[in-house]
Amino acid sequence: MSFLTKARQFIDGHYKTPKGLIGTFIGEKMVRQHKTETDWSLELMDVQKGDRILELGCGAGYAIKLISEKDLAEEIVGLDISPTVILSANIRNKRAIMEKRVKLVQANLNNLPFQNEDFHKIFSIQTIYFWTEIDKTISEIYRVLKFEGVFVLTFSDGKKDEIWEGIRDIAENQVILHMMNAGFKDVSLMRGPDSRGYHTVAVRGTKK
Repeated sequence: MSFLTKARQFIDGHYKTPKGLIGTFIGEKMVRQHKTETDWSLELMDVQKGDRILELGCGAGYAIKLISEKDLAEEIVGLDISPTVILSANIRNKRAIMEKRVKLVQANLNNLPFQNEDFHKIFSIQTIYFWTEIDKTISEIYRVLKFEGVFVLTFSDGKKDEIWEGIRDIAENQVILHMMNAGFKDVSLMRGPDSRGYHTVAVRGTKK
């Protein structure tokens, strides 16, 4: 294995669980890269006054900051497995955290540390590639989402003229299937604005 291949694998590993200085850099890089996806995801959620919102894989906390600045949500909770990006999210949202409008939690997607029917809106941006047990994660999301609550999962399924069949298959035959089996209604796969040439899509569903 060449040095460049090893270096690429090392860096790619930090996208899943950012660590140390490189992890901090990767977290901020993802903020810059995913602004288009973030803006569109927030539009799909349609945050209302008094909403309690959960972001899964909150990274460096950019989406949380955008939501908190609108001053509509009662509370926004960001969850990530990486303590490195949690620290960055803490810095980015320091004031809102002090005002108890934002809370950050380090945890795994397969075992969410929240009560049943705790959130009105749940969203996740560019994390699907790292989900290891999709059925468990979807089940947990359904459990902590309130009745008539909305879940939005945003990701990329191709670039320019290329379709990533593997990701498309996961979305259609696993994510959507498990959501419908869990009890989500009005489940749909939507195409959004391209970001840096990548196709932006989202699966959206409502708990009913």
